[in-house]
Amino acid sequence: MEETNIKTNSLKAWLLAARPKTLSGAAVPVMIGVALAYCDADSYFNADFNWKAALLCLLFAFTMQIDANFINDFFDFVNGTDDAETRLGPRRACAQGWVKLDAMKRAIALTTCIACVVGLPLAYYGGLEMIGVGIICVVFAFLYTTFFSYQGMGDLLVLVFFGLIPVSCTYYVQLHTVNWQVFLASIACGLVIDALLIVNNFRDRDNDRLAGKNTIIVKLGAEAGLQLYLGVGIGAVILGISFWQHGHPLATLLPIIYLVLHIFTYLKMKHIYQGKALNLCLGETARNIFIYGLCVSLGLLLL
Repeated sequence: MEETNIKTNSLKAWLLAARPKTLSGAAVPVMIGVALAYCDADSYFNADFNWKAALLCLLFAFTMQIDANFINDFFDFVNGTDDAETRLGPRRACAQGWVKLDAMKRAIALTTCIACVVGLPLAYYGGLEMIGVGIICVVFAFLYTTFFSYQGMGDLLVLVFFGLIPVSCTYYVQLHTVNWQVFLASIACGLVIDALLIVNNFRDRDNDRLAGKNTIIVKLGAEAGLQLYLGVGIGAVILGISFWQHGHPLATLLPIIYLVLHIFTYLKMKHIYQGKALNLCLGETARNIFIYGLCVSLGLLLL
C-alpha cells in the first residue's frame, strides 16, 4: 500500500494505523481453536459446535488486535520510541502525523468498548469466566506497550495472548473443557506468532537499545535472535507432530509446508541482517503465520 500523500485522519490513515497485516496473528489462534473444537465436538455428550460463538471469538480477536495496534501506535510515539526519522519498520500513524493524538485517544476508547461489547456475549456460551478473560486481555493490551515490552517480556506475552488464551478459550467456549492437545496446539501457535515479534525486535535492536527498550534481542544479541527465530518455527512443528502423528498422514505433512517457508525466511533474514530491508521478512513472516493456521486447521480436520 502506498504511504504517501495521506490526509490526516483519513480512512487510509486509519487503515494503516489498524495494521491489517497483523490480523493474521489474531485470526490464526481462533482458526486452530475452532478446528480443534469442531473435531472434538462429537466426543462430548450432547456437544454441538456453535458457529455464532466461533464468529464472536474471531471478531473479539480482530477488535482486540486493532485496539492493541492503536495503543502501541499512540504510546510508542508519546514515549519517543517511534521516531519518524530513525524508524526502520513500517511507518506509524501518530509518528507520521497521519492521525492526531486526540483522535487516536478516542479511537482507543472506541475500539476497547467495541471489543467489550463483542466479547460480552461469550459469557453466555462459555460462562462468566469469559468476562474475566476479556478484562485481562484489555488490561494487558495497555500493559504490553507501556511496560512489559520494555522489560523483555513481550515474547512471553505473545505465547499467552496469541497462543494459550485465544486457542484454549475458543475451544472452551464450545466444549467447556481443555485437554492436553489444546494446550500443545496453543503453545505451538504462540511460538509461530512470536516469530513476528522476533523479526520486529531483530530489525529494531539498535534503536531499541538506545531507547532503553530491553527486548529479548537486545538482551541476547543479534545472533541469538536469529537462532530464536529459527527455533520457534521448528519447535512449533515438533509440538504439532506430537499430536498429529496418529491421524491422517497429510495432517503431519501439511505443517511441513510452513516449516519450509519459515526456514527460507530465516535464511533471508540472516542474509539481510539489518536495516529496513528486513521489512521483507516481516511481511513473509505474517504470510507464514497465516499458512501455518491453514495447514494446522486443515490437518486437524483430516484427523
